[in-house]
Amino acid sequence: MAEALLVQPDTAFIRRVVAAGGGDLKKCMQCGTCSAVCELAPEDAPFPRKQMLEAQWGLKERVLADPALWLCHYCGDCTARCPRGARPGDVMGALRREAVRHFAAPRWMGAAVASPRAVVWLFLLPVLIFAAIAGWAPKGPATAEMEFANLFPIPLLEALFFGVSGLVLVLFGWSLSRYLRALRAAGYRAAVLPGLAPALREILAHTRFARCGQHRDQRLGHLLTLWGFLGLGVVGTAVGIGTMTGLMRTPLAMGSPFKILANLAAAAILAGVLLLLAVRLRDPARRAAGTYFDWFFLLILAGVVATGIAAQILRLIQTPAMYAVYFVHLVLIFALFLYAPYSKFAHLVYRTVALAASGAGRGG
Repeated sequence: MAEALLVQPDTAFIRRVVAAGGGDLKKCMQCGTCSAVCELAPEDAPFPRKQMLEAQWGLKERVLADPALWLCHYCGDCTARCPRGARPGDVMGALRREAVRHFAAPRWMGAAVASPRAVVWLFLLPVLIFAAIAGWAPKGPATAEMEFANLFPIPLLEALFFGVSGLVLVLFGWSLSRYLRALRAAGYRAAVLPGLAPALREILAHTRFARCGQHRDQRLGHLLTLWGFLGLGVVGTAVGIGTMTGLMRTPLAMGSPFKILANLAAAAILAGVLLLLAVRLRDPARRAAGTYFDWFFLLILAGVVATGIAAQILRLIQTPAMYAVYFVHLVLIFALFLYAPYSKFAHLVYRTVALAASGAGRGG
């Protein structure tokens, strides 16, 4: 006799999924077209049909612990072929948002970053921090030339951002421990560590994304953004250590290899973000399905790069406006880092772990 399953729908979860872009969830009639046309779904565990059903039933714990949520790249093939217009790709995106919020540690931070009502409070913290630094932090010797260090002591900024980065790593680890426990509870016993190397190779090359039909141009946008961010991360870490140890002094010369790499990385991010925004804006259905959660990370990242480029240009022409733009730049960087475990930035981490746990990064 088959084992009975007691279904206890989480109606609040269903409402959140619908509000987060899965508004057509109930149109799904379980025909299986979405799973049949998806180039990324493995034959032994096809998606998104199963996830659509579990979301309809409100089986929150079950569907959010499914690695398949992160194997989906939202390329749109399933949505384009759905005979009922249920938009499975949008539902999978809404489920990923719920997963980030559900596994967030602490959970109130996940809820805050997902809510537009909290945006003022999220930015008030870095505004107050950098206003205090500009107003009261000890400054170095004044220079005749305008430099950011005249208002914002660079070693103090570097120490602050290294501290924030360490905190973010702890918060990511805490959130991922919840996700890994959920994976094990759901029966996914595969060891994650052996699969990390192939998963990272997949993430860095986005080879699976190349198999998508609809919106394939998103792959280039993702790659430019990812590699640009990695480039800025390398430069920021090296220059930060060099500044704190006295081996470097900013501003760097325009011909410095670090400056050149930083500018190339910033240009790559800006091009990638603009490409991703263009993909969204030219598709009316995808634009309508976009949520605050989707735009929060993209706009902050675009703002970081745009204000960074603007601050550099204003410093070169020696205008006091550079200090105000740099202040906004610092606030946006702080928000980008501190809220990473709760924004769409977290997709990078969860997808890597899901690929490693499922083995999908090993040529699957």
